[in-house]
Amino acid sequence: MRSFARNETESLVYAFTPLHKRGLGTAIGVAAAVVVFLLTAVPLLRGDPHGSELGLLGQYFTGYSVTWNGAFVGAAWAAFTGFVLGWFLAFLSNFMLAIRLLALRARADMAQTRDFLDHI
Repeated sequence: MRSFARNETESLVYAFTPLHKRGLGTAIGVAAAVVVFLLTAVPLLRGDPHGSELGLLGQYFTGYSVTWNGAFVGAAWAAFTGFVLGWFLAFLSNFMLAIRLLALRARADMAQTRDFLDHI
């Protein structure tokens, strides 16, 4: 029975552990870069670069086109954008977790001192 309680405590510790902002940003940035590069490279390898609507990414990523150079430019932009998005998501998650923990602590403190004046 004791090992069950320890596993439960470890689970709570992991549940309230903040996310690593740089780690999540890097992971999402690398994944986004690989996806954009592959989405550009596959039509180029098939020999039909104009068959897809990927040229619209040029509206968001300056310098992007459905060429091999554009694949690298798009991957760089996607890596940057993905990193910023991942970092911001981790920041928001950590911020909301901090607010939730602050509210829980305040509620627990209020519950402990609720009957303080009854003892005077």
